[in-house]
Amino acid sequence: MKRDVRILLLGEAQVGKTSLIMALVGEEFPEEVPPRAEEITIPADVTPEKVPTHIVDYSGKALSCLASPLLCLAEGIGKGSCADSPFPLLTFQIRTKWIPMVNGGLEKGSRIPIILVGNKSDLQVGSSMEVILPIMNQFSEIETCVECSAKNLKNISELFYYAQKAVLHPTAPLYDPEEKQLKPTCVQALTRIFNLADQDNNQILCDEELNSFQKSCFGNPLAPQALEDVKMVVWKNTTDGVQDNGLTLNGFLFLNTLFIQRGRHETTWTILRRFGYDDELELTDDYLRPQFRVPSGCSTELNHFGYQFLQRLFEKHDKDEDGALSHTELQSFFSVFPCVPWGPELYNTVCTTDKGLLSLHGFLCQWTLVAYLDVRHCLECLGYLGYPILSEQDSQTQALTVTREKRIDLEKGQTQRNVFLCKVLGARGAGKSAFLQAFLGRSLAVSGCSQAGHAPRAEQEAQLGVLERSLCEVSADATFTKLSDTACDVACFIYSLSDPKSFSYCASVYKQHYLDSQIPCVFVASKTDLPEASQQSTFFPAEFCYKHCLPPPFLFSCHSQGPPSTAVYTKLATAATFPHLNAVELGVASLWLRVALGAAVTALLGFTVYRLLVKNK
Repeated sequence: MKRDVRILLLGEAQVGKTSLIMALVGEEFPEEVPPRAEEITIPADVTPEKVPTHIVDYSGKALSCLASPLLCLAEGIGKGSCADSPFPLLTFQIRTKWIPMVNGGLEKGSRIPIILVGNKSDLQVGSSMEVILPIMNQFSEIETCVECSAKNLKNISELFYYAQKAVLHPTAPLYDPEEKQLKPTCVQALTRIFNLADQDNNQILCDEELNSFQKSCFGNPLAPQALEDVKMVVWKNTTDGVQDNGLTLNGFLFLNTLFIQRGRHETTWTILRRFGYDDELELTDDYLRPQFRVPSGCSTELNHFGYQFLQRLFEKHDKDEDGALSHTELQSFFSVFPCVPWGPELYNTVCTTDKGLLSLHGFLCQWTLVAYLDVRHCLECLGYLGYPILSEQDSQTQALTVTREKRIDLEKGQTQRNVFLCKVLGARGAGKSAFLQAFLGRSLAVSGCSQAGHAPRAEQEAQLGVLERSLCEVSADATFTKLSDTACDVACFIYSLSDPKSFSYCASVYKQHYLDSQIPCVFVASKTDLPEASQQSTFFPAEFCYKHCLPPPFLFSCHSQGPPSTAVYTKLATAATFPHLNAVELGVASLWLRVALGAAVTALLGFTVYRLLVKNK
């Protein structure tokens, strides 16, 4: 909503523009009226909408050039203006002079709202509505018409209230008076709001949902009889507005149309603004992207508020209650987004059911991944889902937690984090993709997945994520041109036992970028089911690890008939969780973690594993 209102009074000479302003300020009819009143400002605390209002008097003598008043109007596009004339209303001047002066060069959707003011009604016998209505029907930018009298102080306050209302709650973005229906953008916004308010996803707002919606938007629930009266009005005027004693989407849209047609468009605007919309019916930046500071060295995670909210939404859209979202159910979940944020590769990047559907486990994992990798995007998504309104929180930042700086964790020898970052490095063909798929419990012997088959554009970009030590695969700069290219909680170097050149690449990257760092490193020998080749390196892999005080290479294969072993992932989780331990202590800690705190390890919200796709040198 606008922070202030600027009203310009236009009209022929001697129609009483200045008298209207002076009567408003002095609350009495002025005996002596100057040629033009100075601009006045009404403080916010004395206006119904709590917004400061500036009132400008137009004078033909002072502003003889048409460019001057147009300039004043141009400074406040979307602000209010009043064209008045003495009774009988000078309809010719209104049609041919004043309205073209105000809106002649503007597009239909951006025209300045106008209020027609019939002043000196104390001199008028009868009403002029029959003269005004044709003009109002001809010009859609005319919001309303007010008959008033500065001499009798009739409708003076009402005049400026309607002018302020026309600016703060404009009709033009909501309603097409020619078609007598809501505009498409308004329908789209109200449909999203309806879907958010429909907490059980049955396409009907029951009494409980209506009262929750009413309380959220207006502060108080409706009385039972008032609620029944609302539904009765909708039922009498629509064929499908009420169903099972609840309000359907068509009924909800009709109700808002009725508000606007009866001049109560501020009701619809209150609803729209409560759900984050601006005057152009776009979600505001303040709503979608609230300020959220993440200091250097810290990371972001969903907290229990965020997970509870997302789980409720999952259950809302899981209509068949099978613990998974089908393609149709997932589309229903995304109906409140302007576009689908996740592509079809999602099903290859998180845990799914035996039928290939998105499980709750995989669903929450994806959100863990988004919150860690792109917190700004996560905030936007939570905004589209209506987190602040549905959770009764100030903003979606309250669904997230910023961890303490990693440096402090290293100093204290313990961490409060639940999500860790691991980068998987290795030459092309080393088995990185299979290693990532195995983390999802997918064996090559069973699934037959390959680097080119498990995700679109797998050689260029892919993402994997799963709750309980989540793992992701993304493209990265193999030349490590930035410090962030190597930054992580643990580095995993994968080389193929069957490729004689595979280990030399890992050794080279380790010595160039990780040798002098405090980042734990683990080497993994993949494809152990294939014949072993002699590695073309100065040291054998085991000797290299011993020389640099690293754990010996971990043997790994994705070709087992059963689910792949999780031991290597536990080792990586242990290394990320206890980075201050040396190689020997890591082995003890890993055993202790598996035995004494196995439940805690499997309950980790996730550590994410970045894959660096590289070319063979």
